[in-house]
Amino acid sequence: MSRIVVTAAAQLGPIDRAESRESVVARMLALMEKAAARGCDLIVYPELALTTFFPRWFMENQAEVDTFFERSMPNAATAPLFERAKVLGIGFSFGYAEMVEEDGVLHRYNTSIVVDKAGGIVHRYRKIHLPGHKNNEPWRAFQHLEKRYFEPGMEPFSTADAFGGKIGQAICNDRRWPETYRELALRGAEMVLIGYNTPVHYPLAPEHDHLQCFHNHLCMQAGAYQNGMWIIGVAKAGKEEGCDLIGQSCIIAPTGEIVAMASTLGDELVVHDCDLDRCTEIRANIFNFRLHRRPEIYTALTATDPV
Repeated sequence: MSRIVVTAAAQLGPIDRAESRESVVARMLALMEKAAARGCDLIVYPELALTTFFPRWFMENQAEVDTFFERSMPNAATAPLFERAKVLGIGFSFGYAEMVEEDGVLHRYNTSIVVDKAGGIVHRYRKIHLPGHKNNEPWRAFQHLEKRYFEPGMEPFSTADAFGGKIGQAICNDRRWPETYRELALRGAEMVLIGYNTPVHYPLAPEHDHLQCFHNHLCMQAGAYQNGMWIIGVAKAGKEEGCDLIGQSCIIAPTGEIVAMASTLGDELVVHDCDLDRCTEIRANIFNFRLHRRPEIYTALTATDPV
């Protein structure tokens, strides 16, 4: 039985602060229609796909911050996405700011979900590696206040049985950490969906600005090859509220090769036939975990303090 998942990386261009969720969902639907016309099984949208990247602003009023969060999923604004996907017989994934009440306490996460072809949410992931800072730092050209507005996800990386294989998720900064890919691979992930909003300018090391696009692909390609998995990396791109975001949305094979990549900084779709059985090309050979890993020697990996 074929395990080919025809997959679309659905890059979004910039979203203005004033743009409504309904407008963004309309853009997402337009890309979904294109993906369905190309026979896609799965379409993957970026991190915080429904709004502008609001952590770039310092906001003291929590009520203002909360306007960017979703209190249920699906909801009135996103229901058309779920309904149309079900009619088209296509699965999808997207990131959003999630507000959820647990045991009488409100929690706020940077979240991503996977929805199967039947319209059901089959996987939910809450971002583990939150970058940035908590306090106002006005010296920056823009803020990066994810640590202020979100709690880190406390559930381990996991997978879902979907689209004929095992699907995992990560979000933006997670892609820079090798532990992300290895943990997911050890849990059987054959395809990992990664949305991101990545500025060109990095205030703490501006001398690296010219390397942002290189580093974006470097970490994802290494993760794909060293763990024998497909990586679907999808950007929110372009000049958003004065902040330049990189594009380069791409599909990476388990060999580490980029097999499809966006060529613009706007709404764009790139598609590839992802054969999940190709994971064995790597996992049965040089990165055969059962034969070659030495976990008893890697004691520093689980230590709480670096050596």
